[in-house]
Amino acid sequence: MLKNNNSKIKRAILDIFASTQFFIFCKYTHNAIANINTMPLNSDTPLILAIETSCDDTAAAVLYNGKMLANIVATQKIHEQYGGVIPELASRAHQQNIVPVVEAALKKAAKNIKDITAVAYTQGPGLVGSLHVGSQFAKGIALSLNIPAIGVNHLHAHIGAHYLNETPPQFPFLCLLVSGGHTQIVKVNDYLEMEIISSTIDDAAGEAFDKAAKMLGLPYPGGPIIDELAEQGNPSAFVFPVSKLEGYNYSFSGLKTSILYFLQKNASRNVHFIDENLNDICASIRYTIVKTLLKNLERAAKDTDIKHIGIAGGVSANRLLRKELSKMGQNNNWSTYIPSFEYCTDNAGMIGILGHYMHRKGLSSPLTSVPYTRLK
Repeated sequence: MLKNNNSKIKRAILDIFASTQFFIFCKYTHNAIANINTMPLNSDTPLILAIETSCDDTAAAVLYNGKMLANIVATQKIHEQYGGVIPELASRAHQQNIVPVVEAALKKAAKNIKDITAVAYTQGPGLVGSLHVGSQFAKGIALSLNIPAIGVNHLHAHIGAHYLNETPPQFPFLCLLVSGGHTQIVKVNDYLEMEIISSTIDDAAGEAFDKAAKMLGLPYPGGPIIDELAEQGNPSAFVFPVSKLEGYNYSFSGLKTSILYFLQKNASRNVHFIDENLNDICASIRYTIVKTLLKNLERAAKDTDIKHIGIAGGVSANRLLRKELSKMGQNNNWSTYIPSFEYCTDNAGMIGILGHYMHRKGLSSPLTSVPYTRLK
């Protein structure tokens, strides 16, 4: 029965793709595609549509044979008033944004949806509702066009953003992956072969930035604001603890507690303490987090004798981290790799490039695959 209805379903999906009623689209196609696999890969020079919806950015990109043709991102502003991402609101915003964002990417790339030979999408980790929007949309396109769908690991894709550079890292290389939810040192042996050699045992570096910003009364997202204010401050004005763990693992919960007690203590003596010292506080916090990140990375590089070092993830846009990594690279005779700002934060280009290399390996995802919220 399902086989007989396939052609009708595909025609319906093509019509729905052109509309804005995406929620109806997801509901209609979910059961119909549950037991159908995407078609085998059949293109040596793929034209890949990539979709990223792991958190609060709706993004689409088009890549031809690994070269970027378009990379569009729609940022959701609604979360700023709440001081953090509200998952339900993020999902609804993705439903509103995904059709126009995909259409904008195709228009910029000067391609038609029917030209696409594979669709890559973020399978996880991330917010489950947000992931469902992107994955269901991608599967619908794959089914309607009879092309492969490729589920991509969001964290691997952040590292894969380096492959978009004109001069990508040589293998093996170490990558410090730093974002709002994850902090890891990853040994990258090949395009798709990655080994985690350290991670945070509690909070991520990006979370430490955002929580510190909230304590200081700064708006969300606070990490970039701390970075901006820190440029005008003295990083030696105040001293915060640097975690000391065995191996290369990280911990930032102690730093957050230290910042909280520091602010409470000084604000009790002077109610204007934060306002009068904001730049110096931000500079000191930023210095401590960057010092913590690079201290472990340097030890890992020396112990593994790897000379090619990169950074990735949203926090890799931090000015001091980029500057200090370059300096550390010169001191240690490393080749350092720092992604362009547009590829640091969430974007579909990084999903597309990893999807490209998965495509080359003959990898695709069944339409029965489901999003995952945690690291896989």
